[in-house]
Amino acid sequence: MEIDFSSFVLAAATADLSDEPAARDDADAVEFRLDLATDPLDALAAYDGDLPLIATNRPTWEGGEAPDDPARLGALEVAAEHDAVGAIDLELAALERGDAAAVAEHARAHGTAVIVSTHDFEGTPHRDAMVETLSEASRLGDVAKLAVTAEGVGDVLDVLGATWDATTAGETVATMAMGEAGRHSRAVAPLYGSRIGYAPVDPAEATAPGQYDLATLAGLVERLGDV
Repeated sequence: MEIDFSSFVLAAATADLSDEPAARDDADAVEFRLDLATDPLDALAAYDGDLPLIATNRPTWEGGEAPDDPARLGALEVAAEHDAVGAIDLELAALERGDAAAVAEHARAHGTAVIVSTHDFEGTPHRDAMVETLSEASRLGDVAKLAVTAEGVGDVLDVLGATWDATTAGETVATMAMGEAGRHSRAVAPLYGSRIGYAPVDPAEATAPGQYDLATLAGLVERLGDV
């Protein structure tokens, strides 16, 4: 299923595809966290839901639970072949060192978009550095995703500024500031050009610090978009 990233896409983040029916009213897609799931490839093969999937298999070195071995990327190659998978997520670092280049090519050969992501769990880089990261990720993929950790609202301003800079440069980006100080960025960033938001169906199952639950984020984005 194709995912149109030319407008905002709200993804329900989950490790259990049986959550998909509960997400349909609010989400445009489902981010399936293979690294957090039991038998993820079997779950993909059995999936018959209505929402397109973003397949993510996050390694431990970028905040996930997948071992950093060839099987991790191999699972993403398999996922990219599924008709329901509209995009896969690959880490910028894995692409830069060459590990994931073949996976990106494989995905594109099957008409699957590539999200190139970077996560900073320590803080928020300088605005110029974030713009540079987004530019490099955009060069390597279809959507550049950047998640940083905000220590204060000033960090959120830098994230929003970098988002605007990248968007006006013609790049397709997804940005957010993690943590309580950055929580509101998830609702506000779409106004500055961020094209993907992530939220759990069940707030108890958040996959990143500071996430709103799906229904709350959907309502906030809709109301702010009407301003």
